[in-house]
Amino acid sequence: MKIEKIDLYPVSVPYKLIEKSSRVYRSGVSDIIIKITTDNGIVGWGEATRTASAKVIFQTLESMKPILINRNPWQNLEHENNIYNEALWHWSPITANLAYGGIDMALWDIYGKETNKPIYELLGGSLRNQINYFYYLTWTNIENLAEQCQDGVSKGYDVFYLKIGKDQEIEEKMIKTVRETIGPNKKIRLDTNMSWNIPQARKLINKWNEKYSIDFVEAPIPIEPLSQMIELNNKVSSSLCVNEGLWKENEFIDIINSRCGDYLCCSHYYVGTIRKFLHLAYLSNYMGWMICKHTHGELGLTAAIGQHLMLVIPNACDGHQQTAQNMVDDILTEPIPINSQPNWNKIEKPGLGVDVDEEKVLFYNKKFLDEGEFLPYGDSFKY
Repeated sequence: MKIEKIDLYPVSVPYKLIEKSSRVYRSGVSDIIIKITTDNGIVGWGEATRTASAKVIFQTLESMKPILINRNPWQNLEHENNIYNEALWHWSPITANLAYGGIDMALWDIYGKETNKPIYELLGGSLRNQINYFYYLTWTNIENLAEQCQDGVSKGYDVFYLKIGKDQEIEEKMIKTVRETIGPNKKIRLDTNMSWNIPQARKLINKWNEKYSIDFVEAPIPIEPLSQMIELNNKVSSSLCVNEGLWKENEFIDIINSRCGDYLCCSHYYVGTIRKFLHLAYLSNYMGWMICKHTHGELGLTAAIGQHLMLVIPNACDGHQQTAQNMVDDILTEPIPINSQPNWNKIEKPGLGVDVDEEKVLFYNKKFLDEGEFLPYGDSFKY
């Protein structure tokens, strides 16, 4: 069995509502869809996500293709070694991880399809029957925010997620609106995208946690130097969630050992492979951390592999991140369950367990080529 062909399709799929925060202004998802075909006709699908530019990830994937063609897809460790060490991609780990994370996903899709097993079974089996996801509150105005909260409550969501970090007076009104609308028992999570300093974070986290009961605050301050996050963690009443600084294994391990929070918000593409992610997830569990699946915008393939991984790790929390509810469309034949509800049951079909609509891939590939990618920044916005 050999890898015969690798096709790459950069795609742009729009959001229903623009994603706004202190760091991003994004109108949709631009990722690279990867199709790996073997000489016996098995097709594995992957999705490479991006941070700054999908075009950079596309070029990175193009450079990786010759290393994989005519190789046995099952030689996973050999591929990883050839990419990172022989081809020197260890010098650019973040870019390499985002790109190779999509290839690794497609390879595991092949493994599942050849063995007729869902990926979570290949990883040792599921520890739970379903995974719970948050409701992503997209900011427009106070009235619309309340409507979104009402929609989430009516659909059964228990965790509500809000990006903040620009104007604390307006944001307090937003948080107040969320709490009043969803009631006292559901969870509010905040993400500042590292926009505060220690005095601001200490003051606002303690104030808002006392008034509105905040489950955790993600990335309240820059993760470097790590000593600042450790200091802040000792001065606030709400749990902290680390999102940045998890792109290299050594830095990931430093954060785990520091115990500078209670939650790690990350995904397999942070470290490039499913194998590495699982190693770090088990280490973090040993050190008392919970894992929350991260997304900075994803389509159904990345959502599916995240579902498999959250089924198997011991320290998966509730309220995992997703953008499915805000997507105008996807590149799959059917919407994934979290398109309109908070829970996703075990996937029973082989591999990733979702089917790609190749006509949609070509349609959104043309949109990318004709209109460009959805960059993570846009016109500055005002509350």
